Amino acid sequence: MGVPLIQQYRITKYILGKKLRGEKRYPLVLMLEPLFRCNLACSGCGKIDYPEEILDKRLSVEDCMTAIDECGAPMVSIAGGEPLIHGDMPEIVRGFAAKKKFVYLCTNALLLDRRMDDYTPSPYLTFSIHLDGNRDRHDTSVCRDGVFDKCIEVIKRARSKGFRVTINCTLFQGETADEVAEFMDMATELGIEGVTISPGYSYERAPRQDVFLKRKESKQLFRDIFKAGVGKKWRFNQSSMYLDFLAGNQQYQCTPWGNPTRNIFGWQKPCYLLVGEGYAPTFEALMEETEWHNYGNGHNPKCANCMVHSGYEASAVDDTFRRPLEALKVAVFGPRTSGPMAPELPVLYEESVPFPQPRPVAEIKLVPASSEHAKKVA
Repeated sequence: MGVPLIQQYRITKYILGKKLRGEKRYPLVLMLEPLFRCNLACSGCGKIDYPEEILDKRLSVEDCMTAIDECGAPMVSIAGGEPLIHGDMPEIVRGFAAKKKFVYLCTNALLLDRRMDDYTPSPYLTFSIHLDGNRDRHDTSVCRDGVFDKCIEVIKRARSKGFRVTINCTLFQGETADEVAEFMDMATELGIEGVTISPGYSYERAPRQDVFLKRKESKQLFRDIFKAGVGKKWRFNQSSMYLDFLAGNQQYQCTPWGNPTRNIFGWQKPCYLLVGEGYAPTFEALMEETEWHNYGNGHNPKCANCMVHSGYEASAVDDTFRRPLEALKVAVFGPRTSGPMAPELPVLYEESVPFPQPRPVAEIKLVPASSEHAKKVA
């Protein structure tokens, strides 16, 4: 199983149309966060570290349809929080499908088992299940035992009902290539469409900052992973050039406008990973008013260790269209796993500027997943 041809065709047509019209900045994926409420309290995420009045806010169906009409992206990644908590999510998904937008509904899968019948298998809908590695690794990441086994159970059921299913995997400190290789073998056996994999970003609201990989160690880890995967039939839900970038073989600057974020506060500047940079009231304002030159590796200390697909996949896709033969070569033979790495972009700010600053534990006010918070969203 792979990405349906209709999706490949429409995405290619969309990009070629933008290039023929000479547009330099255009979105590939709408990152939609219709709520921040979640039924987990993961160590690498701080989305639920908001007051109750914020966690109770929701984007309406109309808000969501307006967002996709404004930006015109061919794909939508619906995240959060946990999107299945949103009471109108089935209607939102149907609305996007009616507009022929390809939807990746990101979920921790805890609610999917009993809400799966609210959805219909379609080329326009993919359940993107959050799994950060093997059983021990994932359950530690989400701070609750038993979640991994529940995810596997739900993936098998969704596949049996004909749904498209991918896995979204974020790697953190302490991962080994052998562990990840074992995880990729397991994912392949499940028969999913592919794995979206990237190193975690040091999200500044995250309750723990010591779990995130640095840029150099990320590249070496991915080289070791790809070396372990030689001759195996692993499927990644990403471009070959992005995987080559993860292995340190490509020098890319991020393309934050490729995955613009619309959440309960507005259009987030410049991407969903940076907090406190402000919001725009419309997509047009986001594109015109954001000082894009102030962000990216070498331009901003907040971006120093980021290699996340939401920022760099669009850069890799653009490179694929510029160098299709190189992209084909990487797709056939895999990323290079030895030799010198591509040089880093020059740092244009004062390197002594510290970021992120770990937040004192006393300031972190997370609602444990086992408390009344969990009962409220179940």
